[in-house]
Amino acid sequence: MLEKSSFISQLKNLVHEPENHTYLLAVSGGADSMVLASLFKDLGNKIKDSEFKFQVVHINYKLRGNDSDLDQKTVQDFCEKNHIKFHLYEVSEKDRKPDNSIQLWARELRYTFFKEIQKKEKLEFLVTAHHLNDQLETFIINLSKAAGINGLSGIPSNDNSILRPLLNFSKKEIYQFAEQNNIPFREDLSNKKNDYLRNKIRNEIVPMLMETNDHFLENFKKSSLYLNQTKDFVQKQVQEIENRITIFNQNNKILSKEKLDQESDFVKFEILKNYGFNQEEEIPKIFKAENNSSFFSKEYQLIVNRDELIFIDKGNEKEIEEEIVLIDHFDFSENQININLVDYIESIDGINKGFEWDFDADKLHFPLRLRKQKEGDELYPTGFSGKKKVSKFFRDEKLSILARQKIWILTDSNDSVLGIIPFRQDRRYAKNEKTKWSLKIFNEMNNEI
Repeated sequence: MLEKSSFISQLKNLVHEPENHTYLLAVSGGADSMVLASLFKDLGNKIKDSEFKFQVVHINYKLRGNDSDLDQKTVQDFCEKNHIKFHLYEVSEKDRKPDNSIQLWARELRYTFFKEIQKKEKLEFLVTAHHLNDQLETFIINLSKAAGINGLSGIPSNDNSILRPLLNFSKKEIYQFAEQNNIPFREDLSNKKNDYLRNKIRNEIVPMLMETNDHFLENFKKSSLYLNQTKDFVQKQVQEIENRITIFNQNNKILSKEKLDQESDFVKFEILKNYGFNQEEEIPKIFKAENNSSFFSKEYQLIVNRDELIFIDKGNEKEIEEEIVLIDHFDFSENQININLVDYIESIDGINKGFEWDFDADKLHFPLRLRKQKEGDELYPTGFSGKKKVSKFFRDEKLSILARQKIWILTDSNDSVLGIIPFRQDRRYAKNEKTKWSLKIFNEMNNEI
């Protein structure tokens, strides 16, 4: 049963010492969210002289005319009466309501505004009024979409700092609490229409299920708990498998492709989806891909490197300078100028080595620059006859895409390639017995013992 004490217990299950945190409550004006606001108000009155603070946010979508305005007034009046800070977003023409997918549009709009208020007011948690009936509806929707255990586990009670402390209470219990405590609320009559799948499930399917068993909702709550426990166990096992097949995890996560390929399709999917690769049809392509193939998700680049899967976090990658001016001009009053690249660029794991190139400064066009490879780059490498495309040089050296992305190309003011660092210089510009002015470019390795 929903009581103030049972609510506080649920909140304590979600947050350690809830009285020492701050919250933003999403309140629509319906019974569930108004009960939520009332429970937080009572909690605030009970634990004064603490860090506890909450504020209320409401979105007026202007979709139901005067009814939308009355919803807003109900929430606003409650906040004014109880001295609660109130935030309002009123949808206007600039928000460009779509002709379809209104629910998706409304969700994106409200969560964007919620985040803005949380950041501005420094509120740690967003709190929503989802309840047990919402959980059942979500289960049925996900069941119809062939969802896995994560989908069938339903709405999480604590997810990315979004709290849902009413999830274990039914809609009936919430209405009873509102009536017993004289809490004002509004009914959204649009919920009676079966325009959306959720409404159809709520109005037609759920009542029929309830008729099959007097304890249907309570039994569903237990089943949902079992599913969540199963999900937690499975996730723990999958994480252990991922830990076993992890080769390297300092700069980039690297998994053994061979070992992962030996696991079930379920395990492959569960591991790869953590990196944004959650399309089932894409996963077989990853394991059949040629060496140096790349795949992209929103947050990661996946590189297939022989028997490795390398995951590069786009957000953590250092911004690479597109170009570095190495030397602006040559002082011909000097016979030789020396440049140590250690002062300019970082070492490259796995291919870093010392080198020393001597150029005939009279043959060079200054300034000299360092940049990354471009399509069509070519040079006449020392130790080879004829010219060679830089891309072919990389392939011949069997360099991974990851390594190629880090290698610097030395160029002149005409953008001609003078060398591939740290492999080969272009022999056309090399120092010879007729050289009067020389430029030495080298990478002096620090061999620590």
